[in-house]
Amino acid sequence: MSGPETTPMEEQPIEGRPVDTGAATVPAPPRGWHPVNIGHLVMGVAFVGLFTVWALISSDTVELVDAHWLLPLPWLVAGVVGLVATVLRNAGRRNGKMSGWI
Repeated sequence: MSGPETTPMEEQPIEGRPVDTGAATVPAPPRGWHPVNIGHLVMGVAFVGLFTVWALISSDTVELVDAHWLLPLPWLVAGVVGLVATVLRNAGRRNGKMSGWI
């Protein structure tokens, strides 16, 4: 019996290729973009927006009576960011092919 089969370097993804540091061979660190959790992105944008609204009202830059138009803005911006992130994520997966419901 032979040992475990290894694949040639040309067939391994760049992330899986070992890095020669001279002393020891260590796996390469991951590179590139990582998938974004859209729920975390939306809630983070909403949190920053609500904090901004709170800061504006607390510093008396905007009066609470006049803030009725300002309070829904963080939710609207977070929703738009979520929709854009979803469209961009799905556009990269499609590769120009139209398919039915998955």
